[in-house]
Amino acid sequence: MTRVNLITGFLGSGKTTTLLHLLANKPEKERWAVLVNEFGEIGIDGALLAESGAILKEIPGGCMCCVNGLPMQVGLNMLLKQAKPDRLLIEPTGLGHPKQILDMLSAEVYRPWLTLDASLCVLDPRQFADPRVVENENFRDQLAAADIIVANKEDRWQDADRAALAQWQSNDALQRPVIPVSFGKIDQTLLAQPRLNLRTLPQAQQHHSHAAPPFGLAALSLTAGTRWRRSLNQGQGYHACGWIFDDETVFDTIGLLEWVRLAPVTRVKGVMRIKEGLVSVNRQGDDFHIETRPSSPPDSRIEMIHEAEADWNRLQSSLLKLRLTPEV
Repeated sequence: MTRVNLITGFLGSGKTTTLLHLLANKPEKERWAVLVNEFGEIGIDGALLAESGAILKEIPGGCMCCVNGLPMQVGLNMLLKQAKPDRLLIEPTGLGHPKQILDMLSAEVYRPWLTLDASLCVLDPRQFADPRVVENENFRDQLAAADIIVANKEDRWQDADRAALAQWQSNDALQRPVIPVSFGKIDQTLLAQPRLNLRTLPQAQQHHSHAAPPFGLAALSLTAGTRWRRSLNQGQGYHACGWIFDDETVFDTIGLLEWVRLAPVTRVKGVMRIKEGLVSVNRQGDDFHIETRPSSPPDSRIEMIHEAEADWNRLQSSLLKLRLTPEV
């Protein structure tokens, strides 16, 4: 029997960091797997989780709950059959809707195979100050569907953020636990908590749509003889553009970091090869986190997400100029 946790959270809340912390501290004798879904097709989270020691399955290119749940079912069935994990952590895209996923995991067909434990929602309370986030249906539904709220990035809160979180908590009819943390450092025991939040979301919130491209079950890869590729995606009021570069492409370090910092978009996330090795970049608004990485994966992947369509061609042109290797 596989124990399952759904870990949701809006864009930039720190879901992947939380996952990395959990995986780094998992019980030594347990076999864990991760089913990860991203809005774009590049597969950044898969690259970040590649060294975690968990069995990983990616569903890029949209929201895993859509298309009648087919991508979710295929990925889940493959993991359960092939990996037979003791625990499965499911990370939907930050623009994902949790209800259909929870309904599927609770279905009769899966009861002999899995037990659904507590659903966690990773929240950055500073997002309460952003009307675009607060008014987003998925943001509201992620909070509504969770058993436990992980109030992340406590080290960056201001008094107004603490007050907004306290106000939200006081209005929470279920009075669910709110766990303040920094860098996603939650206690493993939270995963073993039972699934208790069984309330039905309002009918108007149970449906959503987007114009994501057809789903694949693997992140975007390079074709033979190509040095780089670009992928575009849009839906739910957001636009994404991502790039993948081969393992021989190296970028200027300072130029790359400035490109990420100054890009006129809401969200930038990537794992890029520079002269010094491999670096992960993670920017949400003005928050910018940089971290050196192990040598795997060998290629470079970076993705941008914005509320409107940006000038992707201009951004691409300036990114390509930062390559230190021969331009092909």
